[in-house]
Amino acid sequence: MFYRDLVEVLGTVAEGIGVAVIAVGSCVALVPYLMGTVRRRNSLDDYQLVRQRLGRTILLGLEFLVAGDIIRSVAVSPTFAGVGVLALIVLIRTFLSTALIVEIEGRWPWQSHGRGAVAGGKPGREPATPSSPPRERPDQR
Repeated sequence: MFYRDLVEVLGTVAEGIGVAVIAVGSCVALVPYLMGTVRRRNSLDDYQLVRQRLGRTILLGLEFLVAGDIIRSVAVSPTFAGVGVLALIVLIRTFLSTALIVEIEGRWPWQSHGRGAVAGGKPGREPATPSSPPRERPDQR
């Protein structure tokens, strides 16, 4: 009985941390942006920055929420239905995490940071470096 109670508390703590991370992180990301809006000093860069900060906050919070779900579902009540619900929750949250990574970084999670991601967030093009000449397009040959 002590084990179940401990695991239940650990799951609740992990989920509470996830909620706190999202709540506090959202405020930390939004307050400077709102202050700039009041002063009419925001730019497109400020908007992109608040979106990135908010997205990263949500990603971190989702990780804690998934951890709490795993602790509760697998350790406390490892029934087939419980594991099925957990799988569905993890699938939905994984989709959300993937969508947020694409939105924030402009690349797929499995792509390396140097390939496929460029300034401006458009995947699929590599940035030109000063030491390398620009690549020719096929129609320029």
